[in-house]
Amino acid sequence: MSRYDAAVVGAGPNGLAAAVELARSGRKTLLVEAATEIGGGTRTAELTLPGFKHDVCSAIHPSGVASPFFNEIGLEVEWVHPPIPFTHPLDDGRAAALFRSVGETADGLGDDGPGYRALMEPIVENIEQMVDVALSPVTVIPEHKGAFARVALIGGLPAAVLAKRFSTDEGKALIAGISAHSIAPFHAPATAAVGMMLGAIGHSYGWPMAKGGSQTIASALAARFLDLGGEIEVERTVTSVDELDADLFFLDVMPPAAREIAGERISASNTRKLSRWKSGPGIFKIDWALDGPIPWSDPLSSQAATVHLGGRYAEVAAAERAVARGEHPKRPFFLLAQQSLFDPTRAPEDKHTAWGYCHVPNGSSVDMTSVIEDQIERFAPGFRDLVLGRHTMSAMDVQSYNVNYVGGDIGGGQYGLRKVLQLGAKAPYQLGRDVFLCSSATPPGAGVHGMAGYHAVRAALG
Repeated sequence: MSRYDAAVVGAGPNGLAAAVELARSGRKTLLVEAATEIGGGTRTAELTLPGFKHDVCSAIHPSGVASPFFNEIGLEVEWVHPPIPFTHPLDDGRAAALFRSVGETADGLGDDGPGYRALMEPIVENIEQMVDVALSPVTVIPEHKGAFARVALIGGLPAAVLAKRFSTDEGKALIAGISAHSIAPFHAPATAAVGMMLGAIGHSYGWPMAKGGSQTIASALAARFLDLGGEIEVERTVTSVDELDADLFFLDVMPPAAREIAGERISASNTRKLSRWKSGPGIFKIDWALDGPIPWSDPLSSQAATVHLGGRYAEVAAAERAVARGEHPKRPFFLLAQQSLFDPTRAPEDKHTAWGYCHVPNGSSVDMTSVIEDQIERFAPGFRDLVLGRHTMSAMDVQSYNVNYVGGDIGGGQYGLRKVLQLGAKAPYQLGRDVFLCSSATPPGAGVHGMAGYHAVRAALG
């Protein structure tokens, strides 16, 4: 008889969620993490100067606040909501903005307002079913057929096609910013789904941050797991599941690592499937300690925790195409978060933090600091004068920090239909009779929501 009913390798949000769900189901479970602390993509540290708390990886959590699993277990995280979920500055002091209200957002898009309402209102009206579809594996017969049809009909389109519905700079920029979260060129199929769902979640749930830092999400999951009788070991690297005295194994790792750890326990067909996995683009990340708030030229961005920097639609599209070709864009699309404006625990009094990243070719070691700060200065003149300290991570630094981020890829692999359309409730997760993959390489993919871990456990336990 094994000592544990199940063992989970990797304590990122999905590994933690898998461990919680196993423990909730009455399984004696061991959670093992190679790093010195749990969290994976949800860690917080003083990266720049003492007293400045920076999210090392993820920072803003729309899929976290919308997560059916987090909501089902009543995860004890205090979500901080900015007045505006996100903005997208344009030149001349203009900005597009996604407000909590669909109507207010539409009003700010001028001639594109009616089209935006027609796109988003049906999704927002059925948001719970839509989120359930978006954060679940694609089954042969979907539970929510109407919601699935709408997601498939519109979301299956390339973002470039969706953007053609809009004519104003503001409308097209709004679509560009949220679609770029797919970390794929806009001509790729299903990139519209990312923008469509993130926008709808913004209207329905907001784009909040976790008070005190993203680490609080990992801490809350770990606390729940321990309360249920689970056990956690850190600073333990698992090279083979044979090292673990358990009946079932759940791997919160990328496919290449899963092949090594699970070995001959993986079926031949799944070995072939894992060999086809490809990493996506990497990121270059910067954290700043600032002497004051960012001096945005537009009147809206100081009210948003998330700011999309890239200018007009054509500029963002060009930047994402360049990355897909293996090039470093001269004007990158940059995602910026300014948590300290809304969460005073992040910085000393009257000081501020900023966080952000741009997309770069996988495996890049290029320093993008100058071009990124040029983009910020474009929309917030005087930004550089506020910098007290900065911490940078190239794509390869990101991988060194967390081996799950292969080549700096934070998305769990190259985005595309092969990743999205993995039919069947068990097929995306089960690798062998007793081994399951539960990382962001499985549906629903990247994001701090825990759903890949939850679905892997449900696939195993039925």
